[in-house]
Amino acid sequence: MVVWTDQERAIIDNIFSNLDYEDVGSKALIRCLIVYPWTQRYFSSFGNLYNAEAIRNNPNVAKHGVTVLHGLDRALKNMDNIKEEYKKHSEKLHVDPDNFKLLSDCLTVVIAGKLGSKFTPEYQAALQKFLAVVVSALGRQYH
Repeated sequence: MVVWTDQERAIIDNIFSNLDYEDVGSKALIRCLIVYPWTQRYFSSFGNLYNAEAIRNNPNVAKHGVTVLHGLDRALKNMDNIKEEYKKHSEKLHVDPDNFKLLSDCLTVVIAGKLGSKFTPEYQAALQKFLAVVVSALGRQYH
């Protein structure tokens, strides 16, 4: 079980309560697919992903980025038991767990860009701790 400080909880809540899910979600997934092109193999049904411009303009990518970000809502609502929250979900995805980490890194970059100077080391530490717990929970089927 992960122990969260009051400050970490407040930071995580602050970050996600102020996010534009449509903007941040799509940008994070777009970044992931461009920077780590091998992750595209999980999105073959999305159509044209042949280059960065195609990925940026693909409505399926943008939509799924929002879906991914909303998937974090489950963890936000149950921070004291994130692993249990994603137990069944991890068994359905069949995605290399390293890809969850790559996407969480891209999400961190996008959020940092949005928050600018408000993205302090404390914000980064809390966000990365939160995302690491989610990544671990999603990848638990491989452990």
